[in-house]
Amino acid sequence: MRGLRVLGWFLGSAAFLAILGAGAAAWLFSRYGAGLPEYAQLAGYRSPVVSRIHAGDGRLLAEFATQKRVFVPIGAIPDRVVDAFLAAEDKTFFTHPGIDVPGIASALFRNLMQIGSDRRPIGASTITQQVARNFLLSNVLSYERKIKEIILAFRIESALSKQRILELYLNEIYLGRGSWGVAAAALNYFRKSLDELTIAEAAFIAGLPKAPSSYDPIGRPEATRARRDYVIRQLRRNGRITEAEAASARAGPVAAVEPEGVEIVRADHFVEEVRRRLAERYGATTLYGGGLSVRTTLDTHLQAIGDRALRAGLIAYDRRHGWRGPLARGDAGRPLRPQLAGIDIGRAPAGWRPALVQRTTETAAVIRLDGDATGRIPLAELRWARRRLPEQRIGRAVRRPADVVAPGDIVLVERLDSGAPFVFGLRQIPDVDGALVALDPHTGRVLALSGGFSYAGSEFNRATQAWRQPGSAFKPFVYLAALDNGFTPSDLVLDAPLVVDQGLELGKWKPSNYGGGFYGPSTLRAGIEKSRNLMTARLARKIGMEKVANYAERFGIVDRMPRLLAMSLGAGETTLLRLTAAYAMLVNGGKRIVPTVFDRIQDRQGRTVYRHDRRLCPECSAVAWRGQAEEPDPPDLRVRVADPRSAFQIVSMLEGAVQRGTGRTVRAVGKPIAGKTGTTNESLDCWFVGFSPDLAAGVYVGFDTPRTLGRRETGATAAAPIFRDFMKEALEGAAAIPFRRPPGIRLVQVDAGSGRPTPPGGRGAILEAFKPGTEPGAARPSGGERRRSGRSWRRDLY
Repeated sequence: MRGLRVLGWFLGSAAFLAILGAGAAAWLFSRYGAGLPEYAQLAGYRSPVVSRIHAGDGRLLAEFATQKRVFVPIGAIPDRVVDAFLAAEDKTFFTHPGIDVPGIASALFRNLMQIGSDRRPIGASTITQQVARNFLLSNVLSYERKIKEIILAFRIESALSKQRILELYLNEIYLGRGSWGVAAAALNYFRKSLDELTIAEAAFIAGLPKAPSSYDPIGRPEATRARRDYVIRQLRRNGRITEAEAASARAGPVAAVEPEGVEIVRADHFVEEVRRRLAERYGATTLYGGGLSVRTTLDTHLQAIGDRALRAGLIAYDRRHGWRGPLARGDAGRPLRPQLAGIDIGRAPAGWRPALVQRTTETAAVIRLDGDATGRIPLAELRWARRRLPEQRIGRAVRRPADVVAPGDIVLVERLDSGAPFVFGLRQIPDVDGALVALDPHTGRVLALSGGFSYAGSEFNRATQAWRQPGSAFKPFVYLAALDNGFTPSDLVLDAPLVVDQGLELGKWKPSNYGGGFYGPSTLRAGIEKSRNLMTARLARKIGMEKVANYAERFGIVDRMPRLLAMSLGAGETTLLRLTAAYAMLVNGGKRIVPTVFDRIQDRQGRTVYRHDRRLCPECSAVAWRGQAEEPDPPDLRVRVADPRSAFQIVSMLEGAVQRGTGRTVRAVGKPIAGKTGTTNESLDCWFVGFSPDLAAGVYVGFDTPRTLGRRETGATAAAPIFRDFMKEALEGAAAIPFRRPPGIRLVQVDAGSGRPTPPGGRGAILEAFKPGTEPGAARPSGGERRRSGRSWRRDLY
């Protein structure tokens, strides 16, 4: 009887405790379960994934992300990796309902035993609980959060499959070194994909969630190895690997690689333009977490050439205009490092360093560099540094180092590759700036874009964001309008004073040529080659500014041009990219192109969401040659914006501008090149825009806050040399392809100065391009053009 009473008491107590526990659990669920985050959203959750930007050759340009993560579906994660995480974090994951009851009981008991100590409480969280915490709660350590975590774990298990929970966990967990998810960790620690990981490597990564910073193999190798070996033992205990595999995995140290950055091609202004356009198109959320894969148009070889050419050209301009003085004043007798601490050289190119002038001699300046190394700047490297005077004038010639620097001056220097040790050149960061852009004239693909001397100094992109007056670089479109309206390259226009009454309150406009001279009747070709302002204004007045403005808008130079005669001389504002694209439409035969920095954009699933080339060409999708009758012929969808014959005539005239006109410095390229200089009033802006048959490029030079570049600076001196150097290197080794002549053009040998026919081999003879019926000696065309000298005819504008 006594035994029955004891049994009854025990069962009653157990029932009471069960009822009490159930009541407590119900109260906890009621107390903490209300108002919890909506767990069902995890079913459609998409992890933020890094967006990657690639150059045209596939090389990486940039990664955009708030968390560097590569999402991998659970079906693509190897069993070896899954087993390692289950062994380390939750061996009963596939059997528990969301929480591990024995584990929680054990952790509760141990935490009670540790009351009063400074040890961190044990959590005993399952993978499901960690998903609840990471996605829906916070990391604040408290019993209240733990209760909410348990409640959410039950709810998540009822809503999601085990596979989905595991997929969220393995892709979301932070694993150190900026690695979010297992795929990123495999890359960062071992430079491997998940399926390449060994048992030991998978075990190491699986041991990281506990404390990623405590298990870095570089800083804490012993702790890291102990944690890895623990995971390997758990794998063996769970029967997921053999004893031989476990022994082999534990045999060596953790062979993680040193952390290093991903190799990224530098094209900072181009990348910023890509980022800005992606943000406008898709929004910041998709850009920084949508996993876009962007193939851009950038040609990395041309970009490197463009960066070098622009930087060298701006430095050359700056040196022509003298020395602005030292970065700061120091003390030659004090330690150097504290004096250099506040010197900002963020805009300086690689290899430029600050130095302190120790003393000067008759032949050199002796300098001291960080680390107490010494060197010298020879007089030859100081001669350029004449004192800068107001209005871009320079002072007297440098005869000795003391004319430039003094002891205590802190200056920028660059070590010279002269064979002599510790010989340096004096350097100065230009205060002028500029841009260079190159594109494919047939497609509009931007191949290179340098938006300034230094992205570190200014993110402002002078190729796409600086609206400046193009000056004479606009003139080809005035002449194109004339050629499309009955004029020929040999027609004469009077180069003489011109006064235009602009209307009430606007006064009279009196344009003049650069240099102030007048040259009388001259051919249209001479007007472009010599960049004659008066001829251009007179021609624009004749054909009408409505037509000129229409061409400017049709070619995308401006969106809306005022119908003022001054606009014919480039008084309107445009960007370098727009103007270069307009020139590209001249060389491609007068077909519209839209400049683009994108070839293709794919979403996180690999679906193409944007493609610049929208032509349909089923034959182009063949993966191999199988004896097809002929090569694919995609349709040409480009809209024609000008008569291809008129466009070729302008190309020929611009080629003459390089051979005989204001762009003569570009002849050094040694290939067929055409282009035009541009200089605005007071030399505020200098341009050169031109092209070869398959490459268009433009250069702009000017101060961000407009001021004169100098009385003798023009597009020919400031911009054309940059264009020349870029094209010379870009076309090195390429065939000298002549400009493509469209049907309907007849070449007649004429005198370059007068435009009249001349015998073959005559002095100054050139081949001029005429449309049929307009060449010298042709029958008089309709339209009432004036007959000249017997059989020839021409339109002369006096």
